[in-house]
Amino acid sequence: MRFDLFSLFPSIFQSYFEVSILQKAISKGLVEVGIHNIRDWTFDKHHITDDTPYGGGGGMVMKAEPIFTAIEDVLGKPPACPVILMSPQGRLFSFKIAHELAELPHIAILCGRYEGIDERVREHLITDQISIGDFVVTGGEIPAMLLVDAISRQIKGVLGDPTGAEDDSFSNGLLEYPHYTKPEEFRGWRVPEVLLSGHHAKIEKWRREQSLYRTYIQRPDLLKNIDLSENDLKLLSKFQQERTQELPSNSDNFQG
Repeated sequence: MRFDLFSLFPSIFQSYFEVSILQKAISKGLVEVGIHNIRDWTFDKHHITDDTPYGGGGGMVMKAEPIFTAIEDVLGKPPACPVILMSPQGRLFSFKIAHELAELPHIAILCGRYEGIDERVREHLITDQISIGDFVVTGGEIPAMLLVDAISRQIKGVLGDPTGAEDDSFSNGLLEYPHYTKPEEFRGWRVPEVLLSGHHAKIEKWRREQSLYRTYIQRPDLLKNIDLSENDLKLLSKFQQERTQELPSNSDNFQG
């Protein structure tokens, strides 16, 4: 899969793509990343890419011309792939969106800066807008890296374990179960005996229970959007009863 990233500060990306899983994926040809400096498509002496907004107001706005010229020069006119703007106004990024985008052979990502971009870019060039949360950061580069990372994990062969992404948090709607490694005991804290038993059915049962419990405690909102088995509902009722006993004045009822 190919990613084309358009930014005013392309050096931000370099180190992140030169280590760990993404570096290996790139070296194997599973992922290809093109990094483009929008300033290279300016034709004035000072390579100006922003200007004051019409109507007044604080901040600077990224100009339409360099963005259009850069993207159309690299991707064609019209662009040959989806063009995603990283924006707090976009749809909220999720595991589901990462999985959907991983099915595409090619996407482009535009990283905004300053007060924002000229609206004509949003109206006539961008095909999708994605947000990583209800907050604002200085630029779209870090959100873009998050997007590339999350999408790349869904591409076959990128992870060393071919099933590595299957148990990730949100892959099945639940938060991931706890993990342990050697030693068996550390400062008096032992690894749960079931994980040492070698009994795969019991281990899978324990992991499901732990995922349900962790989701119930930390992200109960997720439980409304997944299919729960009869056994899952019984476990959640048990968690609710235990939680009510611990926090009788702050308990929330769960209805499956």
